[in-house]
Amino acid sequence: MAQTTPDPTDSTVAESSTRQRILAATAEVLCRNGMTNLSMSEVAHQAGVSRPTLYRWFASKAELMDTFGVWERHTYDRGMGEAIAGLTREEKLDAALRFIVEYQQSYPGVRMVDLEPGHVIGQMSQVIPIMRERLQRLLPGPKGAIGAAAVIRVAVAHYIVPGDDADDFLAQLRHAAEIGPLP
Repeated sequence: MAQTTPDPTDSTVAESSTRQRILAATAEVLCRNGMTNLSMSEVAHQAGVSRPTLYRWFASKAELMDTFGVWERHTYDRGMGEAIAGLTREEKLDAALRFIVEYQQSYPGVRMVDLEPGHVIGQMSQVIPIMRERLQRLLPGPKGAIGAAAVIRVAVAHYIVPGDDADDFLAQLRHAAEIGPLP
């Protein structure tokens, strides 16, 4: 079955695009200002929409932040899914580890820990078990749970105190997962 390209004049496509721009703008503004100092006006400006348009989509800062959290998880999950799609089980694990490194080094919201450490630590307590469970699916054998937990803890350590060497970060994740260096 052939895929069709969405019609950009279709109002549902335009609305979805506006919503996505607002959520992406929220990530940028959060990276600069943190959650406490998040300004709805600045989000609207960053997204290129009017304040009334922003409030049409998100009636309050709390609603924006709730939706943003879901959007952020979906963005991560979609990226991870794309990274491991069509690969063998062994290849999936390494692709997942590579994705973790790339995501942490490229996502603008990753430095929220500098601006809002208490909030970020609270969020991690919810996210770590989810990430561990998902990664464990890629780790075979009886040590899978321990390996997944170790990988996630190394990733969290790099999130909190980032290093400047992506290859070293990846090597540490591979070591935690007990897979050897790959080309």
